[in-house]
Amino acid sequence: GNTSQLPLIGDNQKQQRRDRPVAVLTIQPNWTQIFIGETVTLRCVLLGGGDTDWQYEWFHYQNIIQTEPEFRIGPVKTSHNGSYRCRGVKGRKTSNHSDVVQLTVSVKPKPVLSVSPQWLNPGDSVTLRCQVKETSTDWRFFWYRNVPSDRSYTLEPLSDDGTTEVYYTLSPAGRIHTGGYVCRAGRGDPFYYTDYSEPQFLWSGDLQSTVSLTVNPNRTQHFTRTSVSLSCEEKGNSTGWRLMRYTDRGTESGCVSYMGTIQGSTCNIRNTLIQDSGVYWCESGSGENSNAVNITVNGGNVILESPVHPVTEGDTVTLVCKHRTTISNIIKADFYKDGVLIRNETTGEMTIPVVSKSDESFYKCKSNEGESPGSWVTCLSILSVAIVKCDQVKVSVCL
Repeated sequence: GNTSQLPLIGDNQKQQRRDRPVAVLTIQPNWTQIFIGETVTLRCVLLGGGDTDWQYEWFHYQNIIQTEPEFRIGPVKTSHNGSYRCRGVKGRKTSNHSDVVQLTVSVKPKPVLSVSPQWLNPGDSVTLRCQVKETSTDWRFFWYRNVPSDRSYTLEPLSDDGTTEVYYTLSPAGRIHTGGYVCRAGRGDPFYYTDYSEPQFLWSGDLQSTVSLTVNPNRTQHFTRTSVSLSCEEKGNSTGWRLMRYTDRGTESGCVSYMGTIQGSTCNIRNTLIQDSGVYWCESGSGENSNAVNITVNGGNVILESPVHPVTEGDTVTLVCKHRTTISNIIKADFYKDGVLIRNETTGEMTIPVVSKSDESFYKCKSNEGESPGSWVTCLSILSVAIVKCDQVKVSVCL
């Protein structure tokens, strides 16, 4: 009984397993993070299968769901989330299972649009940035301007084919660029689009406008359930101007009956609501615009008091943190510039003694009582102001 040549138990099975075809699962497009509404195709390819008389089994978790070599999922739903693998079957013969592919199904993303700077001096360039939180290197970005049309607005593409970059630059931006902007991203062929971003307003007005929009109380942030007045004033004459505003609903009259009362060119809002937030300006019948003011109505307990109108280089600027239930300033407050803490103040006020262009930014404050919304502070260069003043007095030479 020489048994040295006899195979060990299981060797035949192991040899058969090695001789099996190998199933390879591929996914097209090659994304494992999929969004609701997209379409993906899974393919099962057998390597070493020899002939083509194979059938296929697809497994979603442990359930057999498909018998064809190609499995198309579209439009994708949340129920398609999970692990997938496949194998070939021919009679009693089976291939090895493929590796597992994990599909993660997420809700349709909504990008975030930012505009910098949001308030322009003449000749400035402005950069739009469209950010999709969900990571992917395959997004293409599409940019739109909101164009008012009969109580609504249409979206006007800024470029036909979009951009591969997350940035889009208007250079130089002018008055024609004043308005709202949105973006969205797309990927795949045909494109699968994200939702549109929330609109952002870009203002490029005329520093030489003969009319000015004034706000009382003289600040950009206001609490809900308070009173605010907005007036169009033109050197002693406020006739012929109307108040306009831009919100996420588009461009509309800045004062309608449900908001308050109109006296001449003044709109008195008796009981402010969050939906009264928006960008307000005065508009003449000939299309001339005043300065714009971004009004934020906050339902929280803290607001930031900041300049309504642009400041000039060299001016002194004071930002004040205010609480809803107290007349005086908040005693202790932290001040932030572009989200970065820059001051801890015990008076509730932050003063910039000599303001410069580098101070132009978004500011907000925090205290134990809460956090204010952000407000943009615009700083005009001395040169810009000098040019305006020279033009107004019509001198022939101005340095």
